[in-house]
Amino acid sequence: MHRRHLLLGATALVLDRAQAQGHAGHAMALPPAASASQPYARLQGGVPHHLSPEQEAQRVFDSPAAPGPAGRWVPRAAMPIPRSEMAWATAARGRMHVVGGYGEGAVNRDYHHLYDPAADRWLDAAPLPRGANHVAVAADGDRVYAFGGFVEQNRRSDALAYAYELDSNRWTPIAPMPRPRGAAAAVVLDGNIHLIGGASEPAAERASVGWHEVYDPKADRWSARKALPGARDHVGCVAYNGLIHVVGGRFNTFEYNTTLHHVYLPARDTWELRAPMPSERSGHGMVVYRGRLYAMGGEGGILVGGVPRQARVYGQMESYDPASDSWQRHAPMPTPRHAVAAVAIGDWVYVAGGGAVLGGSVQSAVHEAFTLG
Repeated sequence: MHRRHLLLGATALVLDRAQAQGHAGHAMALPPAASASQPYARLQGGVPHHLSPEQEAQRVFDSPAAPGPAGRWVPRAAMPIPRSEMAWATAARGRMHVVGGYGEGAVNRDYHHLYDPAADRWLDAAPLPRGANHVAVAADGDRVYAFGGFVEQNRRSDALAYAYELDSNRWTPIAPMPRPRGAAAAVVLDGNIHLIGGASEPAAERASVGWHEVYDPKADRWSARKALPGARDHVGCVAYNGLIHVVGGRFNTFEYNTTLHHVYLPARDTWELRAPMPSERSGHGMVVYRGRLYAMGGEGGILVGGVPRQARVYGQMESYDPASDSWQRHAPMPTPRHAVAAVAIGDWVYVAGGGAVLGGSVQSAVHEAFTLG
């Protein structure tokens, strides 16, 4: 039974509305979600799992980038459920929103958990109207947006799109995407949401795309922009200083990861190359922190008949300086993971959940936070 269903029935027993309004402007109370008791679970059966020595050997920590300030990682409250393939997370009003993904033995979950760093606790929010993995999410103002995703394991995408109202804890449908896709990147720039890359139909091919479409929340309408050079999915993507950076990712599968780093210039509707990411990977998180772009985690390797070969799950933490067009390395994540939920809030970078081994067979509830402070 889902923990969410138990907790939603107990909403009346948690903090009252007045308390919620007094917490950083949040409009309504949400039920707490207790942290998972086990750090890992197998997708098959959704049962607790302990990593084997062979699986732990997949972990990679070394980065070829020049050294930068090490920083430090500390543990934070574990996720309520071991999860992966969320792709990725977003922050709104000082909280992290994690939507959809794999968990509890299924790949089409409608989970919607919030992390409150001030209290170091997780909350249960209204579930996504339909379950999916690799849902693109972005937040702007009083809304969190969710776009597309896969309803099967990393394939069979749809074009559904939703907006979540922070004040009412409710999802509503918005204009569907022009074309179905999952594992795309969503980023807010100048009040619009850019949806870039991903993978689409037919499901048997699951090919990467370079599509670049923009959603206007005020008009509830989509328009097209210049496509991403080098179609790919599972990228790192952020907006910074009026530009959009798309970093790394994969061409169709993690066997074909790339270090490509493109930047979108909206005034000219064009793309330019920037210094490549030092470690080629996909499924990594990316955030803006202290004026730099930080990329963490990811995966790479080959699956032969479902058996991993040259399997790598990355713990690397590398950052990019837009001013000098250069990369540095920092203290790696203590627990390497891919398809993580990653956001920057205050002076911390929070990285929750993710896949513990190559592919989607093992989910993680591990939650670690990084700071240079």
